[in-house]
Amino acid sequence: MKVILLEDIKGVGVKGQVYEASDGYARNFLFPKKKAIEATKANLNELELKQKAVNAKAQRELEEAMAQAKTLEEKVIQVQVKTGENGKLFGSVTSNEIASALNSQFGISIDRKKITLPEAIKSVGEATAEVKLHAKVTAKIKIEVTEQGKN
Repeated sequence: MKVILLEDIKGVGVKGQVYEASDGYARNFLFPKKKAIEATKANLNELELKQKAVNAKAQRELEEAMAQAKTLEEKVIQVQVKTGENGKLFGSVTSNEIASALNSQFGISIDRKKITLPEAIKSVGEATAEVKLHAKVTAKIKIEVTEQGKN
């Protein structure tokens, strides 16, 4: 009997997969526990429509992330910090400070956890960071660190 799995089942298959199950397994386990439905023509059509909708949404999210990456790479984020002698910072510039600077300067809201710094920014000058916008899209942003009160 062909069934459509409604959730991932270890050793059997993944959600949305059409699986050839024995009649007893389907009737006594999969159907009562609502882990699968029978693969009728109507159910297969519904599954296909859902998969198309999911694929379209994923494509739209990817395109939006690519557009946002392009706009981010064109901008230079300015972060002002307190410094000591020779332009050394008290501490370092964090991803949280970069995220708040992005929001205040350009109105772009990005979670600080998506910003990764290759190395800690501990001096005045230019630096780069990566922003993971999507599983397939990463943008490199330029950061200009200046002393507070100077430009």
